[in-house]
Amino acid sequence: MTSQKIYISWTAQIIAAVILAQTLFFKFSGAAESVALFSKLGVEPFGRYGAGVTEFLVVILLLSPRKAWLGAFLGIGVMLGAILAHLTVLGIESDGDGGYLFILALVTLLCCSVVAYIRKGDFFAFFYTLT
Repeated sequence: MTSQKIYISWTAQIIAAVILAQTLFFKFSGAAESVALFSKLGVEPFGRYGAGVTEFLVVILLLSPRKAWLGAFLGIGVMLGAILAHLTVLGIESDGDGGYLFILALVTLLCCSVVAYIRKGDFFAFFYTLT
């Protein structure tokens, strides 16, 4: 991997990790906004805690040089779920946020996709060792 790709990957990893990490406080503290979102989805409180734990795992994996590819793929799955929830139940604008959470989900999805693409060799190497 070239140094430019490493730089781009780490930039995307850090952006995604920061976005996900800053939402953890709201999920685990029971902030009114998080409770309202997950109540609207009909999965409060277990969905909120489950999402928080999963996102925490994504953050750890994204910041791990050898497992960033796994964090990226897991992050893609989580963000696709969040985007789907916004498009079907929550709406793009939730509780007057101007679409801020939806935009953060899109940015995180983009960053995780970039990491997954750049680190796809790590993904294939992992599965090659299993055979």
